[in-house]
Amino acid sequence: MLSFLPSQDEKTIAVQFTGEATKEDAERLEQHVKEHFPEGNSFNLLAIIHDIKGSSLKGMMEGMKFDAKHWEQFSKLAVVTGKDSVESLAKVGKYLPGITVKQFEKDQLSEAWDWLQKK
Repeated sequence: MLSFLPSQDEKTIAVQFTGEATKEDAERLEQHVKEHFPEGNSFNLLAIIHDIKGSSLKGMMEGMKFDAKHWEQFSKLAVVTGKDSVESLAKVGKYLPGITVKQFEKDQLSEAWDWLQKK
């Protein structure tokens, strides 16, 4: 499940995930981007990930559609987690053209914010 968190930066969307990612989560994120970052405006994403139990195939597909649709708007992605499997996903993100991805341990939230706010 996706929850929006207060952001410390107007150019950053802060979210946390627990449980299972769903199509509805991707739709909510899509709506948030449409409302706060009109097409062409770039943004960062801070994703705090807790206790992921897996993602539904449909939810993952919707998430991939979201990523592709807003690819050019992404600037940085900070993944905050202690989970090894998610850390591997963050490492794969390093190969996404135009998007800078960095993984932080769960006790490094302030470092993640600092990194996102650097130019």
